Amino acid sequence: MSQQGYVATPPYSQSQPGIGLSPPHYGHYGDPSHAASPPGMMKPAGPLGTAAPGGMLPSGPPPPGTHQFGQNGAHASGHPPQRFPGPPPVSSAALSYAPYSTSTQSSYPSPASTSSITQLGGQLSAMQINSYGSGMASPHQRPPGPPSAAPFQGPPRPPQPSVLQPGSQVLPPPPTALNGPGASPLPPPAHRQDGLPGPVPPSAQYQPPSHPGQSLGPGHPPQQATSYGPQMAGAQLSYPGGFPGGPAQLAGPPPPQKKLDPDSIPSPIQVIESDRAARGGQVYATSTRGQVPPLVTTDCVIQDQGNASPRYIRCTTYCFPCTSDMAKQAQIPLAAVIKPFATIPSNETPLYLVNHGENGPVRCNRCKAYMCPFMQFIEGGRRYQCGFCNCVNDVPPFYFQHLDHIGRRLDHYEKPELSLGSYEYVATLDYCRKNKPPNPAAFIFMIDVSYSNVKNGLVKLICEELKTVLEKLPKEEQEETSAIRVGFITYNKVLHFFNVKSNLAQPQMMVVTDVGEVFVPLLDGFLVNYQESQSVIHNLLDQIPEMFADSNENETVFAPVIQAGVEALKAADCPGKLFIFHSSLPTAEAPGKLKSRDDKKLINTEKEKILFHPQTNVYDHLAKECVAHGCSVTLFLFPSQYVDVVSLGFVPQLTGGTLYKYNNFQMHLDSQQFLNDLRYDIEKKIGFDAIMRVRTSTGFRPTDFFGGIFMNNTTDVEMAAVDCDKAVTVEFKHDDKLSEDSGALIQCAVLYTTISGQRRLRIHNLGLNCSSQLADLYKSCETDALINFFAKSAFKAVLHQPLKVIREILVNQTAHMLACYRKNCASPSAASQREDSEQQTGKPSGSFIVRSGY
Repeated sequence: MSQQGYVATPPYSQSQPGIGLSPPHYGHYGDPSHAASPPGMMKPAGPLGTAAPGGMLPSGPPPPGTHQFGQNGAHASGHPPQRFPGPPPVSSAALSYAPYSTSTQSSYPSPASTSSITQLGGQLSAMQINSYGSGMASPHQRPPGPPSAAPFQGPPRPPQPSVLQPGSQVLPPPPTALNGPGASPLPPPAHRQDGLPGPVPPSAQYQPPSHPGQSLGPGHPPQQATSYGPQMAGAQLSYPGGFPGGPAQLAGPPPPQKKLDPDSIPSPIQVIESDRAARGGQVYATSTRGQVPPLVTTDCVIQDQGNASPRYIRCTTYCFPCTSDMAKQAQIPLAAVIKPFATIPSNETPLYLVNHGENGPVRCNRCKAYMCPFMQFIEGGRRYQCGFCNCVNDVPPFYFQHLDHIGRRLDHYEKPELSLGSYEYVATLDYCRKNKPPNPAAFIFMIDVSYSNVKNGLVKLICEELKTVLEKLPKEEQEETSAIRVGFITYNKVLHFFNVKSNLAQPQMMVVTDVGEVFVPLLDGFLVNYQESQSVIHNLLDQIPEMFADSNENETVFAPVIQAGVEALKAADCPGKLFIFHSSLPTAEAPGKLKSRDDKKLINTEKEKILFHPQTNVYDHLAKECVAHGCSVTLFLFPSQYVDVVSLGFVPQLTGGTLYKYNNFQMHLDSQQFLNDLRYDIEKKIGFDAIMRVRTSTGFRPTDFFGGIFMNNTTDVEMAAVDCDKAVTVEFKHDDKLSEDSGALIQCAVLYTTISGQRRLRIHNLGLNCSSQLADLYKSCETDALINFFAKSAFKAVLHQPLKVIREILVNQTAHMLACYRKNCASPSAASQREDSEQQTGKPSGSFIVRSGY
């Protein structure tokens, strides 16, 4: 992939809001009312050396040890809080600690100087804290000094929690969405001047908050509120360094702790279910330009009313930014995922076929866009203005029709190309190779008959199944039988061609040993109609397992097998598809011979990307030759040991085929899955020898393409075959300013050959909105299309960049998208909620993410 189209976001040079390290999260410390001394332990003395009433623990902290509080309190070390019924404590200020050894409880330091608690009410009133406010320090206080500081000179000591007198217990507030059940903050422990933790006196001295630049004198501890309700906004004292006065405190007080509203955290499951409930089973009409369709997980009926069904085209956003600067700011990829042969449910109308005879489709003279609902007829219907390039064209005489009072043709609803977003044209000879109609397509089945495949019964299984699936070859809707011709080849070190002409009593085998220069030994009798030669084909399929039952050949070829199929299709002058059943690394002496390169030392290194390229350029040349002659390759791989999937799967990837891989194939476990895959791949709708062109209105253009495609130039996408499972992702870039009035128009035209040999044009049209507001851009985003784009662009990038670099690019671009949304589109009231949601859940938040089903 091009660097320009993918590496769009440079690494951040400075921190962005909501990106980076999150503030420390405070755990649930438990309700002090459930605290009691551990069983078998003496009740410790109270604050003044007497037994604590009610069996409560001392209000001061235990001596330093392994239970020392870290960032998340006593439970950070993994000890769960002790929860069991017990008598309620007299004071609500008693702390709940994790159990600790009795050896650390032998003595307690002497109490510090105290004063009356009568000043508490005035202090709280002065600070405007309600009775349920959490402990909050002054925003002007400097961080406390180290615990070993002698006489108090300079920074104040850590705050000391107050102790309410018996009978003055303050009940905690009822649980809310903000504080949760019983979520009470834990005040930091007190310390003596010698650095040891000390108990909390029955009352503490409170002083008004200090002013900026003013330090408290000795004996004036920082102010601390006493109640234990929900935490309030403002600076909170904490110990992220693991101990009071640690280095982590030197950076100043941490940001205020916020609570999350669980209802505001986006849930992808909820989004999917809500979309199903709102739009499931309903009719979705495509008449409105820029309308965001239902999610891909929602089952609904699509009604084409002028724009292509989302089954055919889905965009990363249905509202394009008006300028390139706006697109660069948002960093949202502007792309469309086009699936031109998507399967349509039976309750939806199939595509209409338009046939203008020898005249062919009506097109714009300048940009060559095909007639579609975006064309505007003028001058009484004699001329029309192209919606893509604004060129005014004459209407061909055979296509003339008068206009009604609103400027619409009288036959508007009678012509699919004027009223529908998707339709098909019958192409003229000008659209055919060599100006002559193509022949019906052919399927060639190539079976690896090496020793391992014969012994494990795989060859017999394939031959038995082919008798059934050949009855269900795809056919045109109006035809009774399929026009597809079939041929058969077996191989190991050499190739075996079979003559299954209908007038033969027994099939004939011809062996090609020169795998370096493969040729087709017969023309008449190799590709036949299945209905005419059914008895001979069944006879052959019965004989193949017996024919190679005594074979001891383990070495196989691979590239000559594909070459033989291409040569056979070229000789028959028809497109087609190769079904190859292969099981091992091709080690026989032939073009495309491979060796094991399973080198784990290359993983996560700069040379790792060479593992994603074929070993030899033989497969690259082979893929190009297949595309040029409309030969698609589907590979069924049954490896029991290392096979170079990158090399073997390169041709299927570029020719619109599929790779099916069954590791260590076991007959009783994997046969059903394999048979289902084979039946599905043979029966699905397919088009051959396809060329796709994407046209856009003025102001933007397609710049990059992703998928199983081949491109000789910058505009034409060549595909040997395209079926209902294949999609092409197209990225767009601005080349001028877009207009909000005219919007952005996209037309995808696919020229292909049907299985019966008819040349057709399949057209898909889509109109998008344009806006100069970022909110409109994010509101119209489609996450499924975004993920598709990122996945395909990353898949293409691994050929040129290390995986680590690609991961960083993806993370940076995603972070940039979300940061831009939060900065420009989010409401200020929800900023803290989104930030906390991203930090604590690891999921982005916001209406843009919720709508997209992130």
